[in-house]
Order: sequence, then C-alpha cells, then structure tokens
Amino acid sequence: MRKSILRATTIAVLTLAVNFSFAQDAENCKDHSLMNRMPGFYLYKCEEAFAEFDIMIGIEKTEQVEGMVYNYEYYISDGAKVPSRLQVLKNYQNAILQNNGETIYFKSKDSGEGQTGATFRMKSGKDIYWLTFTYFNGSELQCDGYHISVIKVEGMKQEVTANEMFEKVNTGNLLALYINFDLGKSTIKSESQNIIDELYTMLKDNPTLKITIEGHTDNIGNPASNKTLSEQRAASVKAALASKGIAPDRIKTTGYGQEKPIADNSTEEGKAKNRRVEIKKQ
Repeated sequence: MRKSILRATTIAVLTLAVNFSFAQDAENCKDHSLMNRMPGFYLYKCEEAFAEFDIMIGIEKTEQVEGMVYNYEYYISDGAKVPSRLQVLKNYQNAILQNNGETIYFKSKDSGEGQTGATFRMKSGKDIYWLTFTYFNGSELQCDGYHISVIKVEGMKQEVTANEMFEKVNTGNLLALYINFDLGKSTIKSESQNIIDELYTMLKDNPTLKITIEGHTDNIGNPASNKTLSEQRAASVKAALASKGIAPDRIKTTGYGQEKPIADNSTEEGKAKNRRVEIKKQ
C-alpha cells in the first residue's frame, strides 16, 4: 500500500487506511505540501498558475483573491471504500482546524441555497492560504471525486525597504509597487500594509521629499471606469500616508487606468503586473 510522507507543516487527513490498489497519479502530479488526499483516491489532474480566484465566503457570496492557485482533482481507486461527501469535508475540516485554520464556509448538502463545498483559511509560517473544496463527483452518500484549490495569497508579493524606495525615487526613476486592493474598489488590503509602512518611513526620514502617486489598472472593464478606479486607488494610498502623519501637500496623485501597461494583458501574470501604483519624485 502506498503511503504519504508528511512534512512538519502537512495536514494529515484524519481517516483510517484501507487495503486497495491505487490508480496511477497523473504524470508530474503530487499532493500539495500542506495536505494529504483522502485514502483510496488518486490524483487525476493538477495545475498551477498565478491568477485571481473567486472564493466562497457565504451563501451566494464570494471574495476575489490573487496569488498562486494550485488545483487538484481526485477520483476514487477501484476497490476502495467510497466515503460520503460529508466525510470528505469533515476529515479536511478537522485536520485544518487542528493546524490553527478556520472554517469560512461549509455546505455538504445539495439542497437549499448556496454552492456545495467548503472554504477554509489558514496560516503556514508567514504565508496565508485559502483552501476550497468543490465540484464533487457522485452523490452525497457516495463521493467518488472531489476538487481542491489551494490559493497562496501573494498578489505580486514584494519586499522593499524604505531605503531602497528612496534610492530609486530620489534618482528620478519610477518605483512600481504592487499594493493589493479590494476587487473593483480603492480599499487597501491588510496584506499590503507593510508597503504603506515602508512608504511612510521613506517620507518621514526624508522630510523634503515630495512625491506623485500614479494609479494603474489592467484592461478588465472599460477605460473610463478603470481611470476613475486608478485615481481613487492613488488617492487611497495618499490618505493612508496622511493618516500616519505625512503632510498631504507633499503628495500629488493621478490615475492612468489601463493607458500605460508594462506587461501583456492577455495573461494573468501580465494583468497582475499592470495593476500597480507607481511613485515618482516631484
């Protein structure tokens, strides 16, 4: 019988092993390092990409996140005992909760409103992960296939210090920052607070420096609304800095929407690079 080797950060699915023959996993596919599969299942398909992902967070309610998305599609092996859908979901839920995760959404039955599946959030080290369970094969009592998506929240993650920011801006170069905002809004997400903090430190440590904040978007939507959104996002960054004590008259803002792409908008990676805030010296 094939056994999974668990790392220190791996979520072990809490089920008893049974004797059966494993079907062969898809070539170059293996379980995500955070979790095991249910006993008796083989990995039919896997894929990964930097992308936006709509996560179920409530009945008919989703939230869009951005990062590395890992998709896994599992099916039951011949001769293996088929679990119920609830058993699949509860096993993963128990394991995730034991690893300091939290349940965001949980629905095992087809009846009523809302999509069948579950959403969990957890932290591993400094990284935040969303885990979603959807697209079940079979029935509620005989679940012979299921789909897992693991989203590592990144959103063009960058580590840049105030000194590095100042060196670039002070020499007249544009500084591109990937600040994450709520979808279609100008609200700065908490995972980008470190960038705001470094911008604040740069301005505090260099009191004569004045900057212009430029907002940019990808080409999703229409040009007029994208321009407005980019202006609002630039203004939101200015407001965040002003709330920390930086004089507003040291900061100008403008927005270009989708007018100045720096990457190919036909790919998810390109769109992510184009959704940016640029800083330049006045």
